[in-house]
Amino acid sequence: MGLVIEKQRTGSTPYVYVDEEKGYIKMEGESFHENVIAFFADVNDWLDSFLETDFTELTFDCAMEYFNSSTAKLLLNMILSMDSCASEEKKVTVNWITTEDNDIIIECGEDFQEEVENLKFNMVIS
Repeated sequence: MGLVIEKQRTGSTPYVYVDEEKGYIKMEGESFHENVIAFFADVNDWLDSFLETDFTELTFDCAMEYFNSSTAKLLLNMILSMDSCASEEKKVTVNWITTEDNDIIIECGEDFQEEVENLKFNMVIS
């Protein structure tokens, strides 16, 4: 059985769910924790290790409502790491999920989308 990481949403951190067996990551909510690097350290460590394996599929559902600049940098670095591993044999999908009235998150997603070349980046706006 693969590793599962689950962190409940707090006032300054998002809900985070990682399922290694399914090749799945979900982040949902707000992130403006004082130490974003420490909060996401286990997720980043897992992602780095997972990307070095012979995985066939990875999906990242990112449904953030708000995040600070430190989180934006972390998300971009995660997405760029995923992009560098994506190929025909390794399907990587990012679903950037937001609402039509969240202009900042939409713009950030569009900026991130421009940075990737290999993975599938879906803007999911409701």
